[in-house]
Amino acid sequence: MTTRSTHSAQTGPEGARPAGASGTERTVLLLTHTGRPAAIRSAELVVQGLLRNGIGARVPVDEAADLSLPPSVETVEAAEEGHRDVVEGCELIVVLGGDGTLLRGAEFARASGVPMLGVNLGRVGFLAEAERDDLDKVVRRVVARSYEVEERMTLDVLVRTNGAVVHRDWALNEASVEKAARERMLEVVAEVDGRPVSRFGCDGVVCATPTGSTAYAFSAGGPVVWPEVEALLMVPISAHALFAKPLVTTPDSVLAVEVQPQTPNGVLWCDGRRTVELPAGARVEVRRGEVPVRLARLHHASFTDRLVAKFALPVAGWRGAPH
Repeated sequence: MTTRSTHSAQTGPEGARPAGASGTERTVLLLTHTGRPAAIRSAELVVQGLLRNGIGARVPVDEAADLSLPPSVETVEAAEEGHRDVVEGCELIVVLGGDGTLLRGAEFARASGVPMLGVNLGRVGFLAEAERDDLDKVVRRVVARSYEVEERMTLDVLVRTNGAVVHRDWALNEASVEKAARERMLEVVAEVDGRPVSRFGCDGVVCATPTGSTAYAFSAGGPVVWPEVEALLMVPISAHALFAKPLVTTPDSVLAVEVQPQTPNGVLWCDGRRTVELPAGARVEVRRGEVPVRLARLHHASFTDRLVAKFALPVAGWRGAPH
């Protein structure tokens, strides 16, 4: 789901206060994949541009150690959980890196309600709004507050064993139930809205948002779903079954994957970043998340154009609609 608003609305879904609310200078949190030399140089250029325009920059301590930054840059400890304190007082999160770094930035954005602006330094970067060559433009638009903010649907994930909730998580792209051992398939029953759909052996099952439809779910054979569509996806991975096709359900549906008692253990991955072991008999429930992730957008290009550009789709010969 995508809901769009102008930048004038600075307060996020969890009540994050706008930068400058207490009379302090504007501040931007910068997250960088410092394992990429290009990202290091890009981060330094963005910081320089912000400071020249009177905007403060904040950087996690572990990343600051790899960057050449002026003393005026604020450094903060980025805890594994509770990212909201790290973003407190910031008006924007600028993320420099590939898909993994952008998903890390989404954790900060969701915890704080502060919008995230991604600069792609990786391969595809569907969550990114700009490329490395756009750094000057990114700084100008941030300084002018010239961007729109849209909300993307998330997933809330529960793991139950013997009926009791043993783990809670969330995802922006997908929650995937996967086999833990390569040599044996995972035996599961897929369920939608409290009713069984099919039982099959497989490598796993992906439950995704429209945002995640171009990620793991797409690689597993699922459909591309436009971000404006409100829906949930369930996509089996390498299923050994006559009926194991991707499903698209309503956004209010509850998807469930039950790991059968006689099968080997599985694992749950959320956005490929957070994982927990699933013992035989575990049940994973996925529903629409209560808290969205807010993305800052610089462009008004349609999702169709973004899809063609990101996947380098062949469109030569297109003549357009008749006038």
